[in-house]
Amino acid sequence: MKKLISILTIILLVTLVTFSGRSFAASLDSINVETNKTTVRPGENVTLTIEFGTDLGAYTFDIAYDNNIFDYVSVDGGTPNDTKDKVRVVYHDSSGGTNPRTNMSIVFKAKEGITTSNPTELTVTGEGLSNADTSVTYDDITSPIVKNMTVEPEYIDYTLKLEHTGNIIKNEEKEMTISYSSPMGRYYEHARLIAEAKTPSGATVQLLGTDSGQLEHDIIQSGWGDPQGYKIGGKDVSQVLKVRGLFSHEGEYSITLKLIDRDNSDSTIVEKTFSFNVLNEESTIPQPPAETPEEVVTEEKTPTELPKTGNNYYAIIIAIILVLTSLYIYNRKRK
Repeated sequence: MKKLISILTIILLVTLVTFSGRSFAASLDSINVETNKTTVRPGENVTLTIEFGTDLGAYTFDIAYDNNIFDYVSVDGGTPNDTKDKVRVVYHDSSGGTNPRTNMSIVFKAKEGITTSNPTELTVTGEGLSNADTSVTYDDITSPIVKNMTVEPEYIDYTLKLEHTGNIIKNEEKEMTISYSSPMGRYYEHARLIAEAKTPSGATVQLLGTDSGQLEHDIIQSGWGDPQGYKIGGKDVSQVLKVRGLFSHEGEYSITLKLIDRDNSDSTIVEKTFSFNVLNEESTIPQPPAETPEEVVTEEKTPTELPKTGNNYYAIIIAIILVLTSLYIYNRKRK
């Protein structure tokens, strides 16, 4: 009996010595992983931070990334090893527990020249986790912690135009252009151009376009192009379509152009309404030129009677002489 007790005592002492200062592995439930952005532009950096929720004196984290989208930049909180699709970060407090860490962070840069939308993710796994003095070890993180984000350019809304020159006359085809553009247009696999019209009572309107197969389409009735849509998007998008407008009556019309997304229940990408005043043929009178000040013209009056010449001068002279003679005789008689 005493021998058995001695053996059990020795086993207990050996066990205590072997496991002194160390406990069984625990779960690190306090860990939290965050990124500072969920949408990243080409050429921008994104930072992933792992908060431990407690002091760690040792750890190894693997952060996996898509090297078609990101480049590794830097890490704070360990020694990195980039394998071009994963960065392994190793940390061990060589001071014996006086310099633990509560977090680590890693920076990636989105590649330049990306023109499409790229949903992607960063994933985190970990092993070799222990507290500051290594008295507690933590379970490995084998189920990846996933942080989702999207890398895409800063898209600019599409603009729509419906243009023409000159007056629109009823029942006469009018050359018009439809265009949509964007310096950086969002990508759509199946977009489509359609149109709606409001007309005067009893009137009709058509927007007629001819495709590459020489088939004519009324965009108001059936839209333009493949009914399933077509791909648009990217840098400096600019599409111009020549059409012919035909309006049956005079009056005010409005045409609304829409780009729709067939993959999203025909949701509207962009729309714009254009107004038109249609004239009768009889009212197409050329506009008079701008008024200019009238010149003041001074008329030279033409005499109604020609002046008399010749004997008229002698009659006047004789009359003067007679008057003077009469005055002389009168004065002589008074004296």
